[in-house]
Amino acid sequence: MSTITATPAALADLTGSWTIDPTHSRVGFVARHAMVTKVRGAFNDFEGRAVVDGADLSGSRVNLFIQAASIDTRNEQRDEHLRSNDFFDMEQYPQITFASTSVTQTGPAALEITGELTVKGITRAVSVPFDFEGMAADPFGNQRAGFEGAVTINRRDYGVTWNAALETGGVLVSDKIVLEFEISAIKTV
Repeated sequence: MSTITATPAALADLTGSWTIDPTHSRVGFVARHAMVTKVRGAFNDFEGRAVVDGADLSGSRVNLFIQAASIDTRNEQRDEHLRSNDFFDMEQYPQITFASTSVTQTGPAALEITGELTVKGITRAVSVPFDFEGMAADPFGNQRAGFEGAVTINRRDYGVTWNAALETGGVLVSDKIVLEFEISAIKTV
């Protein structure tokens, strides 16, 4: 039987090195389409690491590496367009990265991870609020921790500017994009 904890003391239990388990995690996004609906997608190839000092979170760091070509919106034609120069220019910029600059506790089971997000060679600071969902020992002897977070960015800030005007007014793709993170991390040390 696994034990789950999500008390304030559990944040101190996060001390150590962690690796994101990509088979149990999701790095996704949501964009408004044609001003009336939403398109959801994900990046299927990513890896991440964290070193956490639960006693002093200011000494913690998080890194995430996303292979941009792994974009998946469940529509191959749209995905190919997103991989092109119009959007991510994946030939020239194959990787999207995030490197934390600070980790702070914002509530009993809440963190804010601030860092540098790099898309298409453009780096901007972002702060992502995360809820700590708890810890559990899995059946294979791994200690796991779960986190969920989301942040809204403006894609134009990263040079992702392509759009098409609609006959009824407005544009095909929203500038605001919600980045979503559902993370299962495995303790390595």
